[in-house]
Amino acid sequence: MTLHADAKAVLAAWQAPDVEQDALRTLYLRHLVAQPTAMTRGCHPDHLTASALVMSADGARVVLTKHAKAGLWLQTGGHCEADDATLAGAALREAREESGIADLRIDPVPLLLSRHAVPFCGPIQPAHHLDVQFLAIAPVDAAPVISDESDDLAWWPADDPPEPTDQDVRDLIAAARRRLRGSPSPVPSPGSD
Repeated sequence: MTLHADAKAVLAAWQAPDVEQDALRTLYLRHLVAQPTAMTRGCHPDHLTASALVMSADGARVVLTKHAKAGLWLQTGGHCEADDATLAGAALREAREESGIADLRIDPVPLLLSRHAVPFCGPIQPAHHLDVQFLAIAPVDAAPVISDESDDLAWWPADDPPEPTDQDVRDLIAAARRRLRGSPSPVPSPGSD
């Protein structure tokens, strides 16, 4: 199965938590049908991306990265790569690269979707990332290591994220906390490692 086919299957099966998220799910699926290159950064002006909120196994803390271009504290994530087999795998790769935490487990079911403008991505504006957001679980004692993609990186209390951040991150943290309470042991999906 290709990454494109995996994205279609994941989004077709996903139960959106509300009507706004379901409208985004429909938008993403239409984009995948219309654009064979929708999973690549070369698809302009919009393309799918994968991100993961890294949360401690006890649900108390989250790793957030100070995004160099956006200037905000955000979850880990980014563009899919040619060798990514699944959306969850792409999110897990990005989380490992950006957090420096190798021992992460990914929940293969998306938490939320986020369509956001990216003025720094591509030659056609307005451009958007159609982000599929996952939950990655880290050992409680994991120590994040900053990468060259971030201005800063740190654990933060899940109930008190840093500023500046945005409502999307707050919503993602709330969704992750609900998910973790419901299924405390996410397991990797096939092909996510």
